[in-house]
Amino acid sequence: MIQTIQSKLVAKCYSQRAGINYDKVFAPIAHLETIRLIIYLAAQNKWKIHQIDIKSAFLNRVLEEVYIQQPPRYEVKKKEDKVLKLKKAFYGLKQASRAWNNQIDKYLQVKGFIKCYYEHALYIKNMNKDVLIICLFIDNLIFTENNQMMFQELKQAMTNEFEMIDIRLMAYNLGIEFHQMKDGIFISQESYAKEMLRSSRWIIANL
Repeated sequence: MIQTIQSKLVAKCYSQRAGINYDKVFAPIAHLETIRLIIYLAAQNKWKIHQIDIKSAFLNRVLEEVYIQQPPRYEVKKKEDKVLKLKKAFYGLKQASRAWNNQIDKYLQVKGFIKCYYEHALYIKNMNKDVLIICLFIDNLIFTENNQMMFQELKQAMTNEFEMIDIRLMAYNLGIEFHQMKDGIFISQESYAKEMLRSSRWIIANL
């Protein structure tokens, strides 16, 4: 049964031409090996892993000068022949992901984080013996630390800067379930595997 219906207005990225409508589009995301390393460090040191989702992350960043046609049925009355100048990045633009990454990268470095030379989606902040680690996966941020106060201070600062969808202990991410316990972290892909079987119309056997 359908419970909610969502729609999103996006730009026609297929009409953009390199060198004319955009230049660079690459935005780093964490490799799975990096995320595994974060999980290992947290489990080994009995740290908690938190997850934050940024709402409308791509809409937060100011772009270079970009113009778009007015969306059908949403034209400004008596100005249907005009185009619109974007004030912020927009879903569907090829450069939107890079624009968001540039913003969060600048924000974290201003806050004292150092970006890993070999993994540009990994940031570390050290204060004496305390450490706070952040891993970026587009608009999804994974945190682990050995000082809860450091995390709380950053969380409050980010709440003032960005609109958060959710801030929680990481329980499900990238198709993996996480059960964080006192003596370690249990990970599983049972739900993901069952969903793949359902979508493929396979019969789920009793395990």
